[in-house]
Amino acid sequence: MMKRILIVGGANGIGLSMAEELSGRPTTEKVYIVDKAPLAPDYQRDNIESYEFDLTSDDYSLFDQFSDIDALIITAGFGRLALFKDIPESHIVDSFQVNTIPVLRLIKRFYGKLEGDNDFYCGVMVSIAGFMSSPFFAVYGATKAALKIFIESVNVELEKSGTSNRILNVSPGSIKGTSFNAGKTDLSLTSDLARDIISHIETKDDLFIPQYHEIFEEVLSRYHNDFRAEGRHSYEYKLKTMQDRK
Repeated sequence: MMKRILIVGGANGIGLSMAEELSGRPTTEKVYIVDKAPLAPDYQRDNIESYEFDLTSDDYSLFDQFSDIDALIITAGFGRLALFKDIPESHIVDSFQVNTIPVLRLIKRFYGKLEGDNDFYCGVMVSIAGFMSSPFFAVYGATKAALKIFIESVNVELEKSGTSNRILNVSPGSIKGTSFNAGKTDLSLTSDLARDIISHIETKDDLFIPQYHEIFEEVLSRYHNDFRAEGRHSYEYKLKTMQDRK
């Protein structure tokens, strides 16, 4: 069971929801939150310490002080629903500098704990967009596809090293109640998912796709049978969703 947890991206959305859940446990000693945004006063607790940090920074020495943690959860990330031709080049760079590179850097910094004999729990918010073509989300999907392959590869290395520790790839579809894509955090909509993710992290699973049997088993099957046709289906679905929002 996790006792001292570092949540990177924990000031809002699903990260904040997990911080709330974990900080309320009597067995939790400390929850560290690192986020570009400040932690709102409503969510400050005696066993929570929050730090403001920009993940695009070159200097990650801030994380040296968290040598006591037994869990690392990374939820930071953002996306923009738009055609690739309408995306500025700066958005491409920013996307990888927030969604992808920090995950590799942080796991590298705490790899000794992952590969060690003691229990160390780790989970990363990826996305179902990393498993298939995702028109209107081409850049976001690319940042997440990179994470998918990275996590799968490192988990094999961890297995071969003899440790039982694993990195959990959490790959949901759209999550209501988060600040993703300029939304607003509503913990009443994310608390159940937060508990599910925590459970999968603590059992050291390597993959969790929420609503897999209800939705994504069929979607992934269609994609593997004909990725072109499923890409066209995804395009039309997102186009309709965007039109419905107007």
